[in-house]
Amino acid sequence: MTDEQTRPYPPQAPVTPGQRVVAGRYLLLGELGRGGMGVVWRAQDQVIGRQVAVKELRLPDAESAAVFSERALREVRTGGRLNDPAVVTVYDVVTDGGTTFIVMELVEAPSLADLVRQRGPMPAAQAARLGERVLAALQAAHAAGIVHRDVKPANILVAPDGRVKLTDFGIAHAIDDPRLTTSGMIVGSPAFMAPERVEGREALPASDLWSLGATLFYAVEGSMPFERATTAATLHAIMTEIPYLTRGQGPIAAAILGLLVANPDARLSAAQAQNLLATAQGVRPTPPNGTAMLGAPATMTAAKPEPKRNLRALWLSLAALLVVGALVGGFFAGKAYETPAVDRQKQPTMTYGLNGQLRTAIGGYYRCFNTPVQDGSIISDDDNKTDCDKSHTLEVYEIGRVLSIENWNSDDAKVAAYPGQGAVTASAEAACATAFRSSIVPEAKRQDLTFRALVPTQAAWESSPAKSGEDPTREFYCLLTRADGGPITAPIVTKVK
Repeated sequence: MTDEQTRPYPPQAPVTPGQRVVAGRYLLLGELGRGGMGVVWRAQDQVIGRQVAVKELRLPDAESAAVFSERALREVRTGGRLNDPAVVTVYDVVTDGGTTFIVMELVEAPSLADLVRQRGPMPAAQAARLGERVLAALQAAHAAGIVHRDVKPANILVAPDGRVKLTDFGIAHAIDDPRLTTSGMIVGSPAFMAPERVEGREALPASDLWSLGATLFYAVEGSMPFERATTAATLHAIMTEIPYLTRGQGPIAAAILGLLVANPDARLSAAQAQNLLATAQGVRPTPPNGTAMLGAPATMTAAKPEPKRNLRALWLSLAALLVVGALVGGFFAGKAYETPAVDRQKQPTMTYGLNGQLRTAIGGYYRCFNTPVQDGSIISDDDNKTDCDKSHTLEVYEIGRVLSIENWNSDDAKVAAYPGQGAVTASAEAACATAFRSSIVPEAKRQDLTFRALVPTQAAWESSPAKSGEDPTREFYCLLTRADGGPITAPIVTKVK
């Protein structure tokens, strides 16, 4: 007999013949849903008088009774340790007739999976709000030493009033507990499983963030980024493929792609993801070493030019560079942690301008120069530019601005704060790597080449333009050289000016 069965209860409400009462207390009213782990019932707590959800757990064929029992207790303990509005509260665990029941808060709401199936993809702002609330729940779990391990659309409930609940901590893993899995068994949903877990590594807090990225992809796009016809094909896609967003743009896209970085060390942190998700809702992100700046959420009818412009500048200067850096750090990988061949051709980024490693005066795209790329060099249209049909040592194959602001005469360009050398470098390296892989550099010629980025120093970034009306120094340059250090005897890039 359990404590619940021997505890003296107040008089119970009448029970209709045929209705089932669990542990002498919970009157089952109707089925809410069922899955591989059992059935969830709507029930009436006859002691307190409130309605609850009761999960009736059924032993999977592949799992021992001892492991199954401990897994049920783990969900209860986990729910008891967490106190966050976005986490479903667990009230009780009882045993009746040899079956274990978990009593939980009743949330009458469809899952994110149901919503997207019924209504289609979510608008970016709505998906960002949902993602931010799930992220808060995960942060509470991670702070308590718990990894959820099964973040997916089916485990996120979305109420009509906007409340979001993360449920099903049944396979959650306390960092200080031994693993409770059957040898060789996949624990979690394969389509939402982080690459490091596919490789057999233990789940990390960053693994939950990857799963959140895949979940937000589903919310925005209406499809699962890695789901394939078989489990093996799904796992292979997670390890080798790069998801492609067709609907998501701007900060929500940056958040999704940053969370789906294969290398957990290069993946967006929870704080970085929160900034991007806040930005996607029309809330200004938290600047580095600063205080969060909260703005009124963007609406469909409000259209004030000044806040939009400032928001765009903040987004670009504080968020985009970090995300692109994460993409370079670990996204393009055949295996999660393997350096692809193209990145082995990348040379260290160098700085130009005041206090930089070299000086530049490059006037346009696709220029050829005769000068070594080393400390103290000068790359200048006046000093060492040459005809690309002649022998040369380097080609500038791409030039871009670190901040792609539409109107460079606007205040955005003038006041954009220097985001740090790491962020500027990451942004330039990502652009240079992308251009190197593109048709700008013919594939047949790439094998014998190396590339690198040149970025402005902080002093160059913050310096005033030499002439009134000129743009601030925000350019990066992408350089091609031969891997053996020899001369380039014919133009390499597809378009030469």
